[in-house]
Amino acid sequence: MNFENFKKDFADRLRALRNERKISAREMSLELGQNVNYINYIENGKHLPSMQGFFLICEYFNIQPSDFLKNPNEPFQTSSDNISFLSKLTNRQQESIVSMLKEFVDSK
Repeated sequence: MNFENFKKDFADRLRALRNERKISAREMSLELGQNVNYINYIENGKHLPSMQGFFLICEYFNIQPSDFLKNPNEPFQTSSDNISFLSKLTNRQQESIVSMLKEFVDSK
């Protein structure tokens, strides 16, 4: 994949995500504290966001950066998808995960 194809795929992915959530470019730009042209330039494949801008976009849509960069034909996974996945686990499995997370947080 070359850089121009990457920019186009990124633009298409952002536009699809925004349209899927029924959010206008203007609304998104205001929420991100950016000029509406910022979103339009990205969606038209003229620019890519900075790393900080990329992470803000992912945070805005509540998706993981790695999910944003997946194959454009794969659906996005949101935090609510993760929660529904966790609800399918047994109580014991859930407790194990919580315990592991507590250990991780306490070790920092």
